[in-house]
Amino acid sequence: MTLTFSVCAIVGGLALLVWSADRFVEGAAATARHAGMPSLLIGMVIIGFGTSAPEMVVSAISASQGNPGLALGNAYGSNISNIALILGLTAIVCPIAVRSSVLRKELPILFGVTLLAGWQLLDGQIDRADGWILLAVFFVLMGWSIWQGMRSRQDSLEADIDVQLEVDPMPLKTALIWLFVGMILLVISSRILVWGAVDIARAFGISDLIIGLTVVAIGTSLPELASSLAAVRKGEHDLAVGNVIGSNLFNTLAVVGIAGTIHPMQVAPEVLYRDCTIMGLLTLALFVLGIGFRGPGRISRFDGVLLLSVYIAYAGYLVSQVIAAV
Repeated sequence: MTLTFSVCAIVGGLALLVWSADRFVEGAAATARHAGMPSLLIGMVIIGFGTSAPEMVVSAISASQGNPGLALGNAYGSNISNIALILGLTAIVCPIAVRSSVLRKELPILFGVTLLAGWQLLDGQIDRADGWILLAVFFVLMGWSIWQGMRSRQDSLEADIDVQLEVDPMPLKTALIWLFVGMILLVISSRILVWGAVDIARAFGISDLIIGLTVVAIGTSLPELASSLAAVRKGEHDLAVGNVIGSNLFNTLAVVGIAGTIHPMQVAPEVLYRDCTIMGLLTLALFVLGIGFRGPGRISRFDGVLLLSVYIAYAGYLVSQVIAAV
């Protein structure tokens, strides 16, 4: 019966998490719109933060409850899912063109941040100093993003965000309600999800790292999947890529940084040579495809199949490790 409750907690927690994250993002974006914030800034900061809110809350709660493996696995697993699973599926549905000059500037930054994450793992831990370094870099990048959002006019990403915000304009009162309700439900659903995930891990003798890399990572990445698929169907290609870049920056810096400052984490060697290496190679692939050294940046259907194949192979390897352990 306890196991049944744990499974229900994971399924129900993920469903409520995805729904509340969507409401939170809509409320935050509409509130910022009413406050007169530029569209590009809303897309780069508000929506980027909102789509990473599930990972942020789940990891913070996991770390505070003494489950740092779940926190780290959630962050890195979400990054892997965002590139390989989400962009892979999205590109298969519709090839993605990367036209935004802002995104081309963010791609090398994302790769550099990923290298920083790998360097921090070399000593086998993420201590509080590492966490504060990640948060410091995060706030510097947020300042840079705000500056870019204020000065980069007529960027193709801004046009995509304008269309997105004008599809279903929301009154200010409604926006504020969804903003606060979404945040409250995010915390509640995250607590339910973490409880269920930890209970399942203990019942089967699976590390919370593996649970974070798989079930929790995919679940918390669902907002990015939904928004990216919706964006490419409307021809808003830059928004689809921007969602993933922004989310991965938030995950690597803010999510891991917050978790590390709350509870220092001992990191298993496989996190560096398996998970962080895959994350780094996928980020490098996204950088090469997005920059488009031989022409305009583009993720073709063939590229999408390759990305999805990498994710299936990676997830299959993790499942095989779980079966071997059980």
